[in-house]
Amino acid sequence: MIVDLKNTTARAISAALIDAHRGVGNATGLVLTLVIVTSESRFEEVLEAAKASATAHPSRVIVATYADGDEPYLDASVEVGEGLPGDLIVLRLHGALRDHGDSVCLPLLLPDSPTIVWWPHEAPDNLATDPIGSLADRRITDAAGCGDPVAALVRRARNHAPGDTDLTWTRLTRWRALLAAALDQSEEQVTGARVEAAPDNAPALLLAAWLKQRLGVDVEYRRGDHQGVNSVVLTTPEGDITVRRIAAGSAIYQVPGQPERTVALRRRPLTDLLTEELRRMDADDIFEAAAEQIVADSEGR
Repeated sequence: MIVDLKNTTARAISAALIDAHRGVGNATGLVLTLVIVTSESRFEEVLEAAKASATAHPSRVIVATYADGDEPYLDASVEVGEGLPGDLIVLRLHGALRDHGDSVCLPLLLPDSPTIVWWPHEAPDNLATDPIGSLADRRITDAAGCGDPVAALVRRARNHAPGDTDLTWTRLTRWRALLAAALDQSEEQVTGARVEAAPDNAPALLLAAWLKQRLGVDVEYRRGDHQGVNSVVLTTPEGDITVRRIAAGSAIYQVPGQPERTVALRRRPLTDLLTEELRRMDADDIFEAAAEQIVADSEGR
């Protein structure tokens, strides 16, 4: 069931949601509220990812978009049932109302459950003090969706607050797991590191910061010939630990004293990244430490 509301209020939206549940049955087992702040041009892509992730995390999804114009008013739609694993509320905030998104969203949040805010593309500099961001237990951004991903990542790092994360970090999950496994198999101390990646690659910048912070070594950054992170080499007295992507879904994994292996290393779709982040409700201390390293490096410390 879909209900469209023109020039409406948060109270009217809540009433429409209750009426819709009466018609199709109450939504049960919803575990969180996901608020998505996006543009009209990216609306469909983001909405599909949110719907897919809701199959793993039944939720109330609130999509907030900002419309041009001087007159402040609110249009909305409410969708329940029809195979949706939860509720879907779309808000279109016009005029000055865009500065008061928190007042619109607050009455629509699920009570006694976490609230996550996701900016898939451009985001405010300080997420925790943003009106909508201030409602959240966790705040997710994606530097890759910005015009200058590296600058966006550095800006987010400078304004980091507990509960903030970026999908740049989530894209590195498999890389970090492979490198951690390799280090567990080697008793030698790492004396140097090298990251090879496409120029101006935000995940590579974050990966290098993580390695530098965790291992206490300088990390060399080399320009690669392929998209994304191409390879990581950790130097030890007994030889190099290497993870090198050889195709879109696989990589060479080499540890000194062991035969070379081919391992899975696929580029994950947006749905997978979002689903992973929605599993975690606490602050990510390891990401925070890597963000602090990015700030230190950018300031020459």
